[in-house]
Amino acid sequence: MQRELHCRVSETLWSALDERARSTGESVSHIVERALADELEVDHHSIFQVSTSGAVVKGVYTGCVSVGDLRRHGDFGVGTFDGLDGEMIMLDGRCFQARADGTVSEAPDDALTPFAVVTGFHADQQFDLPPVGGWADLCEAIDGLRRSENVFVGIRTEGRVERITVRAACRSVAGVDLVTATSTQAEFTLEAVAGTLVGFWTPSYARAITVAGYHLHFISEDRRFGGHVLDIAARGLVLSVHQETDVHLAIPETAEFLAADLRGDPGPALDVAEHGRPARQR
Repeated sequence: MQRELHCRVSETLWSALDERARSTGESVSHIVERALADELEVDHHSIFQVSTSGAVVKGVYTGCVSVGDLRRHGDFGVGTFDGLDGEMIMLDGRCFQARADGTVSEAPDDALTPFAVVTGFHADQQFDLPPVGGWADLCEAIDGLRRSENVFVGIRTEGRVERITVRAACRSVAGVDLVTATSTQAEFTLEAVAGTLVGFWTPSYARAITVAGYHLHFISEDRRFGGHVLDIAARGLVLSVHQETDVHLAIPETAEFLAADLRGDPGPALDVAEHGRPARQR
């Protein structure tokens, strides 16, 4: 929940705020909120991540953090559930589970996740996206609006899509690598549906710990359809972006994680598992 703050400021402060907003493209409210968060030592523009992508690639799927605990660190994000049982979509503080049987339900607070990325989402900027005819078009459109190749970005895109294809990971036993586990994933395509894309863009230098590039999940407006986005065609989408400048990584203390061999680059396997093919790095 967000609250409104009304206050009086000097002409000097207002001029400085106005100049900063014009030079950076940020809203005045965002600049003030960031300044207050820094002064009060409140987490702001922070990502909280459970485990690493390398662990998931190696089949470390045992849940270690509850949804209830996850909510303490954010109201927006993506992930999966214990045993790779479907896709997580967290939006406006509600956590949904899109399973391989096509069902979507709200996850209880005691549901466990082996991997998730969340933030407290507050839009820094909003943009109207051009028509997109596929996944590559969507990535290219957002690429042109990101401010840096080196900053994490929370992405929320809303509107009515003409067509969208999503996947939902099937429940797997621990130890089965991610490429094998997702080779039998369920895929669903729906046309003419309103909803929200939820996720992140991550710099390539972070590929050892998380999914580099775009990682987006979808939830329909009626909360009955969702999953990990594979392809999309849409017109009239509205993009909200949230710059992430602080990353907190929670390392699992499970026996499974502590014993895993996490050496090597998980990127190639993630590209196949996330996109169904090697992905172009952005």
